[in-house]
Amino acid sequence: MLELRHICKSFLNGTEQVHALNDISLSIQTNEFVAFMGSSGSGKSTLMNILGCLDAPNSGQYLLDNQDVASLDDDTLSQIRNKHIGFIFQTFHLLPKLDAIANVKLPLRYTHVSDAEATERAVALLQKVGLGHRMHHKPFEMSGGQRQRVAIARALINNPTVVLADEPTGNLDSKTSVEIMALLTDLHKQGQTIVMVTHEDDIAAHAQRVVMMRDGKVLDLDYKIDAMTRHPHG
Repeated sequence: MLELRHICKSFLNGTEQVHALNDISLSIQTNEFVAFMGSSGSGKSTLMNILGCLDAPNSGQYLLDNQDVASLDDDTLSQIRNKHIGFIFQTFHLLPKLDAIANVKLPLRYTHVSDAEATERAVALLQKVGLGHRMHHKPFEMSGGQRQRVAIARALINNPTVVLADEPTGNLDSKTSVEIMALLTDLHKQGQTIVMVTHEDDIAAHAQRVVMMRDGKVLDLDYKIDAMTRHPHG
């Protein structure tokens, strides 16, 4: 479903050439839950941007649903992003003046979905993530965990092929992190493909498979996390 073939990405940092991704090849299957781990500078965020069609590689192929998207122009990438990909960010990225329903509906603004249907979908998703009682509240009236639930509902509004979660618990306390990961795990059980970036072992342990990265390369396509980390509360 997602396949990377010999992906390379480099940047100019002043006069220095930085190789953010160096010959990355891997595949992610439909309904997999995969976590990418690695220290700062390992390339996991750059890889996530390429998977999310937010950036293009310098070379290599990226097949999303059997379509090679690595060399498409920005407009086409934008359409593919809107159709196939749901994003969950560490900082939520909610619009402060809009209530939960309006925030969740945002990705449908540039589609042919009617406002009535968009509202219906948004309400159903907010109920699904446990926010049926907060649908008319704005972000500043919610806790961090509630804001992330709104962001998850927004990520699902387009029935995406894959949900990309970039440090989804990074701004949350440990109790709320457990709740959000339980929600993502439940979505995965319902058939959603999820790709997550994290630097925390206990968060990555929720995934089916952990890909370990370092210095722009994949060290391990199926990294095993210590059993104690998988069950830190017992």
